[in-house]
Amino acid sequence: MKKSRFVWLLSLLVILALALAACGGSTAEPAADSSASSDTAVEEAAPAEEAAPSEAAAPAEEAAVPTEEAMPVEEPADTAASADGPIEIRWFIGLGAGGNPEEIEKENAFAEKFNAAYGDQYKLVLDIVQNETAYDVLKTQIASGDVPDIVGPVGVRGMYSFEGAWLDMSPFIEAANMDLSDFNPALVEFYQFEGQGQVGLPFAVYPSALWYNKDLFDEAGLEYPPHEWGAPYADGSEWNFDKLRELAMILTVDANGNDATMDGFDPDNTVQFGYHPMWTDIRGQWTFFGAGSFADADGNAVMPEVWREAAHWAYDAMWTDHFWPNDNYVNSDLLAQGNTFGSGNVAMNPNHTWYTCCFEGVNWDVAAIPSYNGNMTAKLHADTFGIMKATKNPEAAFAVYSLFMGEFAPDLVEIYGAFPGRTSLQESAMAKMAESYPDADLQVFVDALNYPDNPNHESGMPNFLKASDVYGTFGALYQSTPDLDLDAEIDKLIGELQTVFDEVK
Repeated sequence: MKKSRFVWLLSLLVILALALAACGGSTAEPAADSSASSDTAVEEAAPAEEAAPSEAAAPAEEAAVPTEEAMPVEEPADTAASADGPIEIRWFIGLGAGGNPEEIEKENAFAEKFNAAYGDQYKLVLDIVQNETAYDVLKTQIASGDVPDIVGPVGVRGMYSFEGAWLDMSPFIEAANMDLSDFNPALVEFYQFEGQGQVGLPFAVYPSALWYNKDLFDEAGLEYPPHEWGAPYADGSEWNFDKLRELAMILTVDANGNDATMDGFDPDNTVQFGYHPMWTDIRGQWTFFGAGSFADADGNAVMPEVWREAAHWAYDAMWTDHFWPNDNYVNSDLLAQGNTFGSGNVAMNPNHTWYTCCFEGVNWDVAAIPSYNGNMTAKLHADTFGIMKATKNPEAAFAVYSLFMGEFAPDLVEIYGAFPGRTSLQESAMAKMAESYPDADLQVFVDALNYPDNPNHESGMPNFLKASDVYGTFGALYQSTPDLDLDAEIDKLIGELQTVFDEVK
């Protein structure tokens, strides 16, 4: 279960600019009943809406603060104040970041600044709830009809936890002739939820890339992975998961110095591994091969073919090729009890920008995620603000929302230590981040934003809490048990998910 604070707060990499802050994006699991469609199970020990059982809290980092001058100011929609004075807009904070004392202080100051500038039209009122209770509180407010107007920051998991409750902003964006050219089109599409419309716009993004240990590559005499997305490996080979497997086996070493390609390799005495997608559940692991979902458009349980292929690749990597640590190794002191790349004994790890918060002493850089069947997928963590469909003042709420995403975006980025979703704010964020990581190729993360997973690996599904237990049990089985009939186990998984889905039909 996810802990109250989104553990690894966007870290310095993108804590500091490219989400230099997983620090600001924490999200705890809602105390929802098992019939809720909330995507609340978490990826193993990680932030940004994905956490897991072994998750540990990471220290907050100083965020990169883009300048307001870099941000084109957008005029709010022409919404006049009522005859009784400014329209009150209630801003609900707590589903993600925002409940820490230092954040609350900044949020109050922000509200004062906003009201000083636009108090003749709107009165921004804060409704701050601690993360541990925020889901239940918002559920109660929705049920009672006392809904807030704007909610956030909230991640994908949090938005799907209230599926159907968000306002489709498409007609408001069109009516206001809102300029979306400052957003990556792929990220705008990212917030077009099927059956719900445009539920948000990009605010804070935490892309993923392939972190690699330069010292381990140097020791093995191997060229580093390519940094340019879609570029070949140094020897001219296509940079795909087959090539990654080849390198990972060479980078997997036993106590006698044999690597996993050698006949004398001892998989029971491994001291270094080639690859591990840490702090993510099976949906996150498989999504690097291609985006998918366990639920189809009609709410039926399915196994995307690309995920089945990814499951076989991963299972062979653990139990046949031995370059992916199984659960016994992952939870050992050798691999820092789950912080596997941070242990210094794993060569490659696909992870998000916030991960800079969580290790020391590793000589690292980042490269492009390999392709699979010609496609590249960089799973994305992201936080945004949404408007409740039941708001009593949708026009005014959207006007304030447009100010949040426009004129006041730099202020909000500063509060939450986020890497900005707006392109015009990213250059200054990158420059700030480069001061802390001068040797890292941070452009890799920016380019990763062109390859988000859609559907997102944190998307909702029917009866999610029970469904998450089902696929979590499968994940524990295949990561700890050799010699499975994997296809039979996958088919069993889909059958069990269908039973759980049917409970809420």
